Amino acid sequence: MFKEKISSLPLAPGCYLMKNRDNEVIYVGKAKKLKNRVSSYFTGVHNGKTQKMVSQVADFDIIVTSSEKEALLLEINLIKEHRPRFNIMFMDDKSYPYIKISNEPYPRLQVVRDRKKDKKAKYFGPYPDAKAARDTMALLNDLYPIRKCKTMPKKVCLYYHIHQCVGPCQFKIDEDVYEGMMNEIVSFLSGDNKAQIRKLEQQLKEAVSLLEFEKAADIRDKMKAIEHISEHVFVQASGRSNQDVFGIASKHGVVAIVGFMVREGKLIEKTTYMKSTIEDDADALSSYLIQYYQSQPKPKEVLLPEIIDAPLISEVLSVKAIVPQRGDKLKLVAMASENAGTMLDVKFDSLMKREDFEVRALSSLKELLHVDSVDRIELFDNSHTSGSFTVAGMVVFEDGKPKRSDYRKYRLHQENNDVESMKEVLYRRLVRGLKEKTRMPDVIVVDGGALQVSAALEIRQMLHLTMPVVGLVKDSKHQTRGIVLESLEIIEGIADDPLMLLFASMQDEVHRFAISYHRQLRSKAMTRSLLDEVEGIGPKRKKELLAHFGSLRAIKEADVDALSEVLPRAVAQNLKEFLERMKEEL
Repeated sequence: MFKEKISSLPLAPGCYLMKNRDNEVIYVGKAKKLKNRVSSYFTGVHNGKTQKMVSQVADFDIIVTSSEKEALLLEINLIKEHRPRFNIMFMDDKSYPYIKISNEPYPRLQVVRDRKKDKKAKYFGPYPDAKAARDTMALLNDLYPIRKCKTMPKKVCLYYHIHQCVGPCQFKIDEDVYEGMMNEIVSFLSGDNKAQIRKLEQQLKEAVSLLEFEKAADIRDKMKAIEHISEHVFVQASGRSNQDVFGIASKHGVVAIVGFMVREGKLIEKTTYMKSTIEDDADALSSYLIQYYQSQPKPKEVLLPEIIDAPLISEVLSVKAIVPQRGDKLKLVAMASENAGTMLDVKFDSLMKREDFEVRALSSLKELLHVDSVDRIELFDNSHTSGSFTVAGMVVFEDGKPKRSDYRKYRLHQENNDVESMKEVLYRRLVRGLKEKTRMPDVIVVDGGALQVSAALEIRQMLHLTMPVVGLVKDSKHQTRGIVLESLEIIEGIADDPLMLLFASMQDEVHRFAISYHRQLRSKAMTRSLLDEVEGIGPKRKKELLAHFGSLRAIKEADVDALSEVLPRAVAQNLKEFLERMKEEL
């Protein structure tokens, strides 16, 4: 319905605002080329949330900018202004605490959040939260008798009398002594606790030798506190860098972003964000970074995954943005992305482990299909390589859980024709069930869209059966995005819908099962064909070799002596030489 309007859009950078019938802005996006991006929403396949947004669009506006940088900044401002329901707001107003060493004649420690008020002071952090910063400061104040009072009194206070302050307010303190304490504190805050441990170990020995066990216990508690803080606040990273590292992952329409703060070569903080979105990973991460650094201090450099436009981020944020290609920096980005993926796995695993998960999912399926029983669901998937080794897998779920004893593998006769292959496997399964009067499926699920569903309906009609048939379709990221009904209507899924999560796990299972059988057949065929080329090895010796070693890999790794246990020495030598020549292909 927007064909004419879209055709007149410019191939220029800018922002677009999607509006509903009430003229309310429901989504704001940016684009390098407005015409291409806007038109993409009204063609092709989308995930459930994107499809839902598009279904509500009654009109759209655009704002052309002179550069991608302007488009990115404008997008953030428009999101703030309109608060569109389909955009995600990453803004986190919290600011992280730092430990400050004041710039005074006798410096003291403070926990602060604003580093701008006193630029001459020294700051360490940021820390995960105020408690972590306060615990660290309390430990250091306990270890070192440094100044505690904000305003220097004329006489010593309680801290002096309990030996937690040297009393610079009343007594002249040797500058070297005080500076020495501050240097040790700086070393500790930079991640080096050796000086503190050595000092406490010596004190512990003295206390034990004097039988001062209460004092010794107190010293041990301090050593444990140092160990705890060092383990939980500082994690070693390479070098003495000052950088932020970000990774991203997405699954079933949900995006997860993980950021690591590395200061003085130490990984001291992890930030996380997770929410459903219609944006692709690159756009989501770009928006996150712009919003994040509006309230957080910028490091010397930001390490990003390869999906991101690093030069654009550098220009917008005025910070060095890097997509590392090798080494420790690349490992840090990979670790952040792996953490993001783990967050998503935990989220969806926890949803699926809820006691009522299967009940809710199957209840939704009953309602969708208008049937009374969905106790046994059978899923079918095909696999082949350019028409070779065409196979199918059938997996069975009863009461929402896999029943692996009923899984079946099929070697098919069709070549490079997914529709005919689906017909064949369904016909073979259902005809055998009818002949042997075994348990039949309550629901048939095919891995595919309208063509596969139509093929299944044809076989069902041929055999005069009535069980419902549905298909499962994937989005551009190969993730389950919707259910195809017998009417060929597609029911779009949403991120935390139990039925969609159950179907996604089923689709993954049947795909894994079919692929593993396909690889097994291909591997066996390769083994047979390779061994057939070796002089002196016929069907009998080939069978003996595989029975003795178990696999082609084991045969390849065996030396001549081991091969000679099955083959004559000369044939074993021929085989070893042949395998060495074919090493790269194997």
